[in-house]
Amino acid sequence: MAGHRRLLLAALGLTTGSLLLAVTVGSVDIPAVEAIGHLFTDDGSVHDRIIDELRLPRALTAFAVGGLLAVAGVLMQVLLRNPLADPYVLGVSGGAAGAVLGAMLLALSAAWLTPAAVVGALFSTLLVFGMTHASDDWRSDRLLLTGVVVAAGWAALISFVLSVSPMQQLPGMLFWLMGDLGDATAPGLPLTLLVTAVLLLSLRARDLNVAAQGMLQAAALGVDTARLRMELYFVGATLTAAAVAVGGAIGFVGLIVPHLVRRVGGTDHRVLIPVAALSGGSLLLLADTAARTLIRPMQLPVGVLTALIGVPIFLYLLQRQAAR
Repeated sequence: MAGHRRLLLAALGLTTGSLLLAVTVGSVDIPAVEAIGHLFTDDGSVHDRIIDELRLPRALTAFAVGGLLAVAGVLMQVLLRNPLADPYVLGVSGGAAGAVLGAMLLALSAAWLTPAAVVGALFSTLLVFGMTHASDDWRSDRLLLTGVVVAAGWAALISFVLSVSPMQQLPGMLFWLMGDLGDATAPGLPLTLLVTAVLLLSLRARDLNVAAQGMLQAAALGVDTARLRMELYFVGATLTAAAVAVGGAIGFVGLIVPHLVRRVGGTDHRVLIPVAALSGGSLLLLADTAARTLIRPMQLPVGVLTALIGVPIFLYLLQRQAAR
């Protein structure tokens, strides 16, 4: 229990440091003491407006999106009992991104993007798990392979949408597709969704702990596995859809963070879920800070940096699983 407490405190410390770095570093650097003062007071200065209107909303949105993706990754990995599972690899992010780009192509208003992302993510989830349900082999590589194939299909559809899009829409669609938090000004909804998901899933931590050992064992211990699977499908797809609708198709956060948290001792879902949310938010917060400062005043898509981090780790996990 003491180890779990230290792990949670470390995640909170990482989050605090990441948030402070995000509001102090940029095209105009602001001293940390001054930045903290601007968080609690409003003096109308230029630095105060930079923090309150630009950096703080973007930082909170990045944290929320990273946390949503990390928690969704936890759910997918419980469902498959496979550290290689995450919304990006299983095609859930691709389904949400394809639906959002379709809505953009039809020139729908921004209010339609989140519902479109939810529909796309749910459809992709049902497609992947429905195609492998007949064998009831939830641990097999068949489900993971099906997800990879479905993700490739969504990638082809996304390429088609981009190829037929008007030239004036194309730059914005491409930048959003690579992961873009530049227009993040309303972190309230994703933050609320993240907090709600963490609280509700914490109530199911015991069932998740048992399910991580296998659905047959969970059923033998009295867990309603059919209901649990549906909850994991729906919640995982909804969290992914919300993250994609806000930040674009940002990959590998849901793969990296849960695995690393488990490696340092966070196997109990009472600790894993909140620590993964904090760590995933911190990871994306740091990546977004780097994306807007590495070649300032120009900005990089944050999804590019998460992919550069995630690809080698994914290959490492794949090699370890093959050796096993």
